[in-house]
Amino acid sequence: METKRAFTAILLSLAILLGYQYFFMPPPQERTGPTPALQEPAAPPAASSAGPSIDSAANNAASALSPSDLVPAAETGAALNARDVTVETSQYSMIITENGGGIKSFDLKKYKESTRPNSPLKQLIFTKEASELPLQFAWGNGIPVTPPLYKADKESIQTSPGQQATLSMSASLLPGLTLDRTLVISDDSYTIGIEYTVNNYTNQALRGAPFIRSTNLPFVQTAAKNSRYLFSGPAAFINNTLEEIKPTKLQEDGPRTLSGNLSWAAYEDTYFLCSIMPQSETSTVQFSTSGEDKVVSTVSGPQEIIPANGSKTFKYTIYLGPKKLSVLKQVGSNLDKVINFGWFDLIAKPALYLLNFFYGFLGNYGIAIILVTILFKLLFWPITHKGMKSMKTMQKIQPKMAKLREKFKDDKERLNQEMITLYKTYKINPLGGCLPMVLQIPVFFALYKVLLQTIELRHAPFMLWITDLSAPDRLLIGFDIPVLGGIPVLTLLMGASMFLQQKMTPSAADPTQAKIMLFLPVIFTFMFLNFASGLVLYWFVNNLLSIGQQYFINKSVEQ
Repeated sequence: METKRAFTAILLSLAILLGYQYFFMPPPQERTGPTPALQEPAAPPAASSAGPSIDSAANNAASALSPSDLVPAAETGAALNARDVTVETSQYSMIITENGGGIKSFDLKKYKESTRPNSPLKQLIFTKEASELPLQFAWGNGIPVTPPLYKADKESIQTSPGQQATLSMSASLLPGLTLDRTLVISDDSYTIGIEYTVNNYTNQALRGAPFIRSTNLPFVQTAAKNSRYLFSGPAAFINNTLEEIKPTKLQEDGPRTLSGNLSWAAYEDTYFLCSIMPQSETSTVQFSTSGEDKVVSTVSGPQEIIPANGSKTFKYTIYLGPKKLSVLKQVGSNLDKVINFGWFDLIAKPALYLLNFFYGFLGNYGIAIILVTILFKLLFWPITHKGMKSMKTMQKIQPKMAKLREKFKDDKERLNQEMITLYKTYKINPLGGCLPMVLQIPVFFALYKVLLQTIELRHAPFMLWITDLSAPDRLLIGFDIPVLGGIPVLTLLMGASMFLQQKMTPSAADPTQAKIMLFLPVIFTFMFLNFASGLVLYWFVNNLLSIGQQYFINKSVEQ
């Protein structure tokens, strides 16, 4: 009975792993092909008109202007002559257009699209229309259909280490209503400070609210769908809670609106982030979709009145860059909360810290993974040692257990009493062998999240054919192998080590059970084929350490 319970516990652990595997899909392969044309995004959370309301000083009556009135007719054709402003820092290259002031291009200088030698820099902007470029700003009742035409004070900016630069832009919204925009660019930061000042030169008070919008397409342009495990889509940290919304939910349920203390609203994928951080106490963000992949994020503030011949300033910080925990913590505004390991956060973040700590000394994340594996093995060594020893002792007393089963086969209650006495005599726990495996499952899942989600391992080489620890292990041999592409050498070694470990591990006397347990390495090998090579490396090293530990225990128990 106890043996069956132990076996059931092992199978249950395996079932958990296999069930979790259902939610894993191979990470999408990156390409830099053209973005397909998509439909115009849905309107932001605003009234049907996008103009400011006018409060008469005499009777306090308000009237809203139509969206077409936001841009004077004389300037609509001038958009054809809008200039592009280029910005070069140590971290990125950016192009801003005067037509709406949106960001046309944003290349990260420290990251590539792929591991190919001639791979272009990582691009974060894939929208094309001026009205869809991040970041569009309006004051009134919503974002206008036609973006305003800005005039910039510079055509190009190039910063040096430790240097800051500013870019000033101005636009006319209506006769007597202008918009001044100032960008503060730091050479060593992915953050950009933006300040908008709405100037009311009319003799009437104007009522309206600030709106800033970012329209995003996935940072990885692929023909395949995203994995159901790897999140890509809109997110917000509001009222001290992280909200991540799948684009498919927006398509099914319609726009999602969140209000309150908004720290940031963003579009994110596994490794990169485009975020808006309003510098106001309360804000509203609405997420909507257009087409299959396009996500529109609109952040708005409360309604306010700008008096006649007065002005009002609205401040934001934007972040376009990597989801690197150390960098996001420096930004503040709870932006580091975007890195979410879920239930395994307690294990995952210390593991990430240890990886970066060892990398700081060794300069190789593969070696860092090996050292972290050794540390975790040492941490669980006493429990694992006790469990392995218990299993080995269980194997030694199998003949005695068989005799008891035969002797008391018609008296189950007496059989259980005699079995318990036998366990106490030899000081063994019949479930002790399952405990180490059960304890390693949370560690496995935590490390899975770390090794798959952290940007430090993206395109990080280890040695020989393993050039990307975040991608599946493949040794290319000059021609493609169907389905696999190359030979998963490390994965096969992991499977072989698991088979050897299983052979060395004491098993139940039942031959059927023993055969099932020997089949586990085959199952795990297939499971690991599309896992990140960094995770396979962890499991392989862990198996080697377990083999050494089991060899030592087997020798000590036999003596």
